Amino acid sequence: MRRWVLQAIVAFAASVPLFSAALADNAKAHRSTKPHRLAIQVDQNDPAIMNLALNNAANVIEYYRAKGEDVSVDVVTYGPGLHMLRADTSPVQDRIKSLKDMAFPSKIRFSACNNTRENMAKKEGHPIDVLSEAVVVPSGVVRLMELQEKGWSYVRP
Repeated sequence: MRRWVLQAIVAFAASVPLFSAALADNAKAHRSTKPHRLAIQVDQNDPAIMNLALNNAANVIEYYRAKGEDVSVDVVTYGPGLHMLRADTSPVQDRIKSLKDMAFPSKIRFSACNNTRENMAKKEGHPIDVLSEAVVVPSGVVRLMELQEKGWSYVRP
């Protein structure tokens, strides 16, 4: 019964010119909405910067979740910032795991620069492992550049 009443109200509202125009405008605005995408740069081995980046990511995800919208976030690390995603030195690995779990249905990615990883491995004399939540990309700087070229917003905490 409720479903039938709701259908009748929507049909009536659509038949009234004022409501019909408003419904069309709303549908048009909804269709033309661009996706929300944010790239966050971390290039410092500083737990405060790393936590700020994670706070930024969590706040953006929560903001769009409250609006019923999805967002994609990519935290890109390179240089000394790679320590954020190193399995042996990350001071924020527990936060990364919990943020990855809480983000759904939005998406969060943690990109680790392979150039930096290889240079660290050469300097330290052993392979550098990254957290399981991280994805190794050829170059962190190139990753940021390509995301921006695709229209992603960019933040450096």
